[in-house]
Amino acid sequence: MSEINIALINLWIEARTRFSNQIEAIAESDLKKKLGKSPNSVGFLIRHIADVELLFAKNVFGANDIKVSAQTVIAKHDSGEWTDLKALKDYVRYAAKALQTIIELQKDTDWSSVVSTKEFGEKTKAEALGRIVSHTAYHAGQMALAIKYGE
Repeated sequence: MSEINIALINLWIEARTRFSNQIEAIAESDLKKKLGKSPNSVGFLIRHIADVELLFAKNVFGANDIKVSAQTVIAKHDSGEWTDLKALKDYVRYAAKALQTIIELQKDTDWSSVVSTKEFGEKTKAEALGRIVSHTAYHAGQMALAIKYGE
């Protein structure tokens, strides 16, 4: 693996600790919590983060063997069904492994190649990595607040 890939993997793993550390400490009773009038529960946010990581692995970075049914993206709202902590943790682990594996397979020249999606237009793969890092951290912040102050 190239030095660039090692650096980017380390960046992604460290940024993702804002999410992964919460997953390790979360209780099943936290999954239904919402903050104020927020439409999304902690369980929904966990599933959504993993859904989007898998979509990035497949559609942005080229992991064509990934199987993903991004239910939170399709539904666009919280149905209240994301309450099985073990299933969510398993799905999160699957998403993390899939994304890390495909990032590791990128060639140095791939990081400047442009990808196009309907969600965010044209970006280099490096910019897209920044987007998934910030997406995960953004929702991890929402989770932290909902866990601490939500009902």
